[in-house]
Amino acid sequence: MAAEITTNRKAFRDYHILERLEAGVELKGTEVKSLRLGLVSLQGAFARINGSDLCLYEASILPYERASHEQHEAKRVRRLLLHRSEIDRLVGEIERSGRSLVALSMYWKKGRVKVELGLGKGKDAQDKRSDLKKRVAAREMDRAVADFQRRK
Repeated sequence: MAAEITTNRKAFRDYHILERLEAGVELKGTEVKSLRLGLVSLQGAFARINGSDLCLYEASILPYERASHEQHEAKRVRRLLLHRSEIDRLVGEIERSGRSLVALSMYWKKGRVKVELGLGKGKDAQDKRSDLKKRVAAREMDRAVADFQRRK
């Protein structure tokens, strides 16, 4: 069972997530200790092909204060661990117009840190408004049903 560390809630607001995949993360020791304390944020985090590797950008893992000699940078570029065939397939997907890899969540799985990436297509303002209207309508409908059930 996976224990969730953090999620990027804004990713679902800003992108249509077409596909999800899981990748390992190459971390330093102090980063792991900071993750255990929950000192991480995925707001604005994304993945990009860098040469032959897939790297995670803009993921903020705050420094571990009690580290003795070596400290890490909060927003350093971290290598993601995927099979070569998966990276090659993603290169083709990303090259399509408007597609990007967004970090959706970070979690523990069998003692290792994993990142859930979403292959997403950016939403425009009209899509965001229509999603908001759907949520409001569903909330009002649920309230009406609950009110009706209470009166019964």
